[in-house]
Amino acid sequence: MVLTAVKAVGRHNLLRTWLCLASASLLVGATQAQAFSLDDVTAKARALVDQPYSKPASNLMPVFSQMQFADYMKIQPRADNFMWRDQTTPFKLSFYHQGMHFNTPVRINEITPTGVQEVKYDTERFHFGDLHFNKEETSQLGYAGFRIMYPINQADKQDEIMSVLGASYFRVIGKGQIYGLSARGLALDTALTAAPNGEEFPDFREFWIERPKAADKQVVFYALLNSPRATGAYRFVLKPGEDSVLDVQARVFMRGDVAKIGIAPLTSMFLFGPNQPSDKQSFRQALHDSNGLAIHTGSGEWLWRPLHNPKHLNVSTYRVENPKGFGLLQRGRDFMRYEDLEDRYDRRPSAWIEPKGNWGKGKVELVEIPTADETNDNIVAFWTPEEKPVKGQPMVFDYRMHWTTDERALLPANVAWVKQTLLTAGEVKQKNLIRHLDGSIGLLVDFEGPDMAKMPANSPVTAQVSVGDNAEVLTNMLQRNPVIGGWRLTLRVRVKDPKQPVEMRAALVENGKTLSETWSYQLSPDSVVMR
Repeated sequence: MVLTAVKAVGRHNLLRTWLCLASASLLVGATQAQAFSLDDVTAKARALVDQPYSKPASNLMPVFSQMQFADYMKIQPRADNFMWRDQTTPFKLSFYHQGMHFNTPVRINEITPTGVQEVKYDTERFHFGDLHFNKEETSQLGYAGFRIMYPINQADKQDEIMSVLGASYFRVIGKGQIYGLSARGLALDTALTAAPNGEEFPDFREFWIERPKAADKQVVFYALLNSPRATGAYRFVLKPGEDSVLDVQARVFMRGDVAKIGIAPLTSMFLFGPNQPSDKQSFRQALHDSNGLAIHTGSGEWLWRPLHNPKHLNVSTYRVENPKGFGLLQRGRDFMRYEDLEDRYDRRPSAWIEPKGNWGKGKVELVEIPTADETNDNIVAFWTPEEKPVKGQPMVFDYRMHWTTDERALLPANVAWVKQTLLTAGEVKQKNLIRHLDGSIGLLVDFEGPDMAKMPANSPVTAQVSVGDNAEVLTNMLQRNPVIGGWRLTLRVRVKDPKQPVEMRAALVENGKTLSETWSYQLSPDSVVMR
């Protein structure tokens, strides 16, 4: 699932320079490869800035360029021909074939102790199912991307733990997880209606992958990014585990004016959930890869913004200086939330960005795009710096990505989190005990946490609630929720102008001390109960 048809391209032949040492006395030439580093890729990215951008041309014949998704999925890597299959390392490498809109090859190189060599295209690396084509005609094709394999679930089975395919997209999973949301190297002018050419999708054009040693617990690779208005150099370190960790070092150069730069962008899908029930019949209560944006600000505040599937494009911004973390999370791991045996949304990971160093002033931006089904990613989140980059000078951003299903571990024990947000029609219990719907909107927010569960039921906990001018609060009630060992906040609001959104915030406090993250909610004009 992608926001648009993305391209996987690569055209530069970037080989490592060898250092030749001659021993005159013995008349023996010894060749030793220099160590490959991020500096090498950064130099290439810097050189590209001063060169005109050249859009790569497709090299696919119709049998591949015109194939449907179902046929493309028939092209699968052969396990008996994985790269590094004859090495003692537990990591293996496989590749994506070109096809559909993945119509230009990316160049993939292997870094070994003896040098850097290109990994040549080979049809013998793939099973093609019942597809028929002339293999001689495809001999000049290439790879669209690659997969990193590792026995993460059982020792005798190679599982795919990272996928790199299309533009600068990639996905990672940990033990017991399945693919859900995606990440990108860079986002440019996302959801900027004033941009003359719309959003730009930079491409990873070339990769250098280090051959791991037998004892290595990680894989290191580099990527060169190129687009009409930006170039970039990246170093990735993948550490698989219960929750896989990906360390990223990014050096980005601008070759043209960009109104909005998205650093560490995440892309996900939200169709419906308890805070936005489906208006179509479905056995599922929820269908999403992520259900909220979490932010840990530089000042220490924790924010939680439940996601929406809006009727119209919606952009929300959170100004943050030196963010400590942000991410798109999938809160709620009970299978009963989803009841989907085929797609297993309960096993899809969250992605948490942990910045390294100070990122300065800027904002976390959330983009919500309307979608009619789950095949389209409609959620984007990223950091955009306030300071504009200087041409020729790299923007330096280092961060760690946690691909996790243990969302609770991201917050300290003394900070309660929002377990769920429930949206309902506002109701009033009459004297005859019959519930009366009065046209208002009801919201139930459950807070829970380890320290909160230990608090006495009569603790003087209160809720600090703020609601925008477009709504009137009719009910504001906080009560102990003994089922979860937390508190439930019940709000009933009357919207003044149904065509305008309502911004709401709430947090739990005790004697002036904040106990929870801040629930930041937008009641959109197209909420089900407002239709």
